[in-house]
Amino acid sequence: MTKADFVELVKEQGGYESKAAAEKAVKAFTDAVTAALVKKESVSLVGFGTFSTAEVAAKEGKVPGTNKTYKKPAHTAPKFKFGKTIKDAVAG
Repeated sequence: MTKADFVELVKEQGGYESKAAAEKAVKAFTDAVTAALVKKESVSLVGFGTFSTAEVAAKEGKVPGTNKTYKKPAHTAPKFKFGKTIKDAVAG
């Protein structure tokens, strides 16, 4: 599903009068979650899931089939854990 398809679905499910209003709602949601994750806060939506961050340690490795090595610095990565309601709905 593309973003345009998702905006159309939000318009239908949310009862928005226009695509522009639905797109504004989607953008507000994604911007709010992004802002919280930048502050290293988690966002929990009961039944849906939890957006959070995790610290990833620095890593060194070898590229398979070559003698090249790489170094990946420590960084913060976004995570999402699905809630029980979503898991049950998808499972059938």
